[in-house]
Amino acid sequence: MKLSVWLDWMSNRPAAEHIRAVLQQATAALATITDTPRLDAELLMAHALHVSREALILSRLDDATPNGFGALLDRRLAREPLAYIVGRRDFWTISLNVAPGVLIPRPDSEILIDAAVEYFGSAGPKSVLDLGTGSGALLLAALAQWPLASGLGIDQSDIALGIARKNAAELGLETRAFFEKGDWAAGLTRRFDLILCNPPYVETGAVLSPEVLSEPSDALFAGCEGLDDYRRLIPQLSGVLAAGGMIAVEIGASQAAPVSDLFRAAGLSCEVRQDLGGRNRAILHFSLGKAPEST
Repeated sequence: MKLSVWLDWMSNRPAAEHIRAVLQQATAALATITDTPRLDAELLMAHALHVSREALILSRLDDATPNGFGALLDRRLAREPLAYIVGRRDFWTISLNVAPGVLIPRPDSEILIDAAVEYFGSAGPKSVLDLGTGSGALLLAALAQWPLASGLGIDQSDIALGIARKNAAELGLETRAFFEKGDWAAGLTRRFDLILCNPPYVETGAVLSPEVLSEPSDALFAGCEGLDDYRRLIPQLSGVLAAGGMIAVEIGASQAAPVSDLFRAAGLSCEVRQDLGGRNRAILHFSLGKAPEST
């Protein structure tokens, strides 16, 4: 459905149009911009109703459409990220606040937590460092996984740090999760059992969707090769890693070789880990050669 047709339909629809019918129309409109049009439509409708998607599907489909839905849909059709519109994103086992100015957590990044679970098992690390913490996704997912762990999130963005602290408070993790402004691991003297990092790694000038370009550019782009932040970050890691610990750093799908070279140049062994789509997604380092536990 063309946007102009959708807007005309919205302006002329009956005031009491049932949600079921509006979702069908919204799905058709969203199919022009997203691979998940029905899901997007349902999440927007649930947000307009202030209920969960599950509650919408189970008990609200025959209700009248709330007045606010049209404005939300207009924003999505204008290619605003869904997570910014609804203000939340699920990651690992937690749900996080997100907003413009902070990178939206991706399911692909969960491979870092998955690899850490494989390595540490149920006992977990005692201390976690999340460099470039953004919304706090990696740190808070790790602390939710291991109730006895505590950790530190570092970011250069005051907006991101504010959102991360809010997420920690809402998850009841504010006594175990701490956040500081900083430049990667520069100036840190404490060592951590688990170091997590999802740095910027997109090449300057790369063609990205309008949704992605809505996210903060300093959390996306890292020079003409996408390697600038790795070059600054990786030499700092050995100085903050505890004995027997682990490093997990996210990479772009084509960056396994150059980032592995940077690890080796810094005296760190490395292992490439793939995401569920079979794409290279992380470089792992295990201190003292400790092998991952079997699961």
